[in-house]
Amino acid sequence: MSKIIFPLVASFLMAVIITAIGLPLIIKACRYFKYYDLPDERKLHSKPVPRLGGLIFMPAAVAGLFVASWTQVLMGGDEFVFGVSTIAMTFGGLIIYIIGVIDDRYGMKAFHKFIIQTIAAFILPLCNLVVTDLNGLFGLHQIPFAVGYVLTVISILIIVNAINLIDGIDGLSSGLCILILSAYTVLLNDNLAIASLDAAIVGSLIVFWFFNVFGKVGGNKIFMGDAGSLFLGYVCAYMSIKSLMRPIAPEDCGEKQMLISITLLLIPVLDVIRVAVQRRLTGHGIFEPDKTHIHHILMKAGLSMHVTLVCILSLFLLICGINYALWQCHFPMPFIVLMDIAIYALVCWVVMLVDKSDD
Repeated sequence: MSKIIFPLVASFLMAVIITAIGLPLIIKACRYFKYYDLPDERKLHSKPVPRLGGLIFMPAAVAGLFVASWTQVLMGGDEFVFGVSTIAMTFGGLIIYIIGVIDDRYGMKAFHKFIIQTIAAFILPLCNLVVTDLNGLFGLHQIPFAVGYVLTVISILIIVNAINLIDGIDGLSSGLCILILSAYTVLLNDNLAIASLDAAIVGSLIVFWFFNVFGKVGGNKIFMGDAGSLFLGYVCAYMSIKSLMRPIAPEDCGEKQMLISITLLLIPVLDVIRVAVQRRLTGHGIFEPDKTHIHHILMKAGLSMHVTLVCILSLFLLICGINYALWQCHFPMPFIVLMDIAIYALVCWVVMLVDKSDD
């Protein structure tokens, strides 16, 4: 067990240290060069806030990964060996990271970002990271490779944008990713390099979360920006697909892994799908920004930002708990997923009713 724990802890702590040192420097640089997220009618903050906090995530992750590998060697193990899929994820993640930085600094049209995201999304399936077995989801199992390829690319795009677009209030996107990637650290611990990468990102996110949620405007408060949220979305997409590619022994293990990936990404993915459908039905473009995400409707119903954050993170944990209980009671995965969708829809409907009654 120590051969697993020590590299993970080393990776986590290295990322914590780098982020704790790096974020104050980024804040100072943003002030010096006047790189701010400026308030407007759609945003919730009323004063300029530095927005390049996500710059630190990739360097912290890389440093944590190397420290974990070094720790592994000191303990008598082998250096980490990275497969083609990991290298592809690194390359795709770098593309996503760079366009996020460009968008944070200069701004990019949503459609142009989407085109580049699509290019990055095509990289993972090229390395055989393709979902070709839905493990009973919607009654489907094996699907043709070509269909799986397209489905994988679409899934990556949805997840990347889901994590990006739910980053609308302090601590929400980072808080969800802390929970998601902590789960993948445990789930993928048979691949120590991947688990160490997750642990490093979690360490970096925890430090950022405190700066973002409890930092004071004009002091040490900072936003992650698209450089952070797009990168996190790509990592979450990779982990969700990678977890489905693992060798499985029990007959129902694939179904269990599918349910875990769906559960962990359910809230941001359902939210981005609901908002996109709602925009189309109301005659708006799907790339047109608005205030219809779950955090917006909760705050519109009268909740404060921090209470909204607690509510959404609690909903995430509630769904995880319900899914675990239903799975232990041998409910089929399609039923559990439909139950999750019903819970999410019910929460949104009740909140909207409360908002209308207040009007």
